Amino acid sequence: MKHPVLAALCLAAFPLAAQEPAARGDGAVLRGLDKVSGETTDLELANGGATEFGNLRIDMSECRYPEGDPSGDAFAFLNIWEKGADQPVFSGWMIASSPALNALDHARYDVWVMRCKT
Repeated sequence: MKHPVLAALCLAAFPLAAQEPAARGDGAVLRGLDKVSGETTDLELANGGATEFGNLRIDMSECRYPEGDPSGDAFAFLNIWEKGADQPVFSGWMIASSPALNALDHARYDVWVMRCKT
């Protein structure tokens, strides 16, 4: 993780999930919110895939979930780029049940993980 304090908070908040092995999903379902129009859009990505949402490009490396529970708490590694930017506006793991732990900080758009595709 990019921030060691954030990693410690994640492990403290999810002690059981941190001990359970994770399985790799085939992709993920994300939800995007345009804060100006109020519209939400569900985005399906395969592992290693990319999609566009507004003026953002979302690259997903992989989605993981608790090995014994495919409908359990998903977490995905995302890089989110604003068009024309030379660095991502977000890079890291997003956790479906706690999107605020490591959230996209953007004036117009919100993006969060809903679930892994299995």
